[in-house]
Amino acid sequence: MAAGQVFDQLHRILLAELKRPANSTGPARVWMAPTFARKIGGADTGPSPVDRGKTGSKHHLICAGHGMPLKAITTAANVNDVTQTLALVDGIPPVAGRPGRPRRRPESLLGDKGYDCNTHREELLKRRILPVISRKGTLNIKGLGKLRYVIEQTFALLHQFKRLAGRRERRTELHDAFVSLACALVCWRRLKKARS
Repeated sequence: MAAGQVFDQLHRILLAELKRPANSTGPARVWMAPTFARKIGGADTGPSPVDRGKTGSKHHLICAGHGMPLKAITTAANVNDVTQTLALVDGIPPVAGRPGRPRRRPESLLGDKGYDCNTHREELLKRRILPVISRKGTLNIKGLGKLRYVIEQTFALLHQFKRLAGRRERRTELHDAFVSLACALVCWRRLKKARS
């Protein structure tokens, strides 16, 4: 079994442990957003959308409403955010809680204007997920900015691990293994704090 698969499984186990005390069937509200990780060379890199002189990768993250990282995907920095919407949603692991079948789908998905796409809105509704995503050319949904601190806080926790803030690995699968391990460690720290 590859390191990435081991860390993915560890992440799922810790998510299940975190949900058990709450006696919940899964995340009700989730956030998605990207962040930039500087990288020179290697796979899945591209020019930064902000500073074309820098190459790097982008971490696309989906996290639960209380900041637990659920799924992360690494792409080149110049990949459009909206292209990863369905991959993030479909990648949410089943989180056990109450007895019975664990829920894989959240009730609502929050995102900024970078995720505005009518086709994806329709796909989310087919999956019984309410898209709460601001539309381009209009004012932001009231109160959405205040809720964004949840995913920003999760990114800050993940980027405390220096291997994620500045990517050194040339192979994407190796970097993804470190991302999974970091997500598992964030969950472990939350679990440890909850138990103490």
